Amino acid sequence: MEQLSQFAPFILMFVVIYFFMIAPQMRRAKKEKKFAAELKKGDRVITKSGIHGKVMELNSKDSTCVMETLAGKLKIERSAISMEMSLKLNAPAVPAKK
Repeated sequence: MEQLSQFAPFILMFVVIYFFMIAPQMRRAKKEKKFAAELKKGDRVITKSGIHGKVMELNSKDSTCVMETLAGKLKIERSAISMEMSLKLNAPAVPAKK
């Protein structure tokens, strides 16, 4: 029983780290994977490096997409598309209060 009480702080520390760091990161990764899988032609997106564009083609074989920007067409990885910024870009505008 004494040995268990010696390890209790370490066990408690692992549980706290799991619930505050590991589990939320896993949920976020799952959401990002789902977002990348649900992309379709015509979606307006922003990459993690800040490039704005519209999805023109999707290639499921190598997980890439062709994106049209003002400068031309770019072939990028789906994982390079930022979920947060793309969702903000496509969110309906809220009118300002007077």
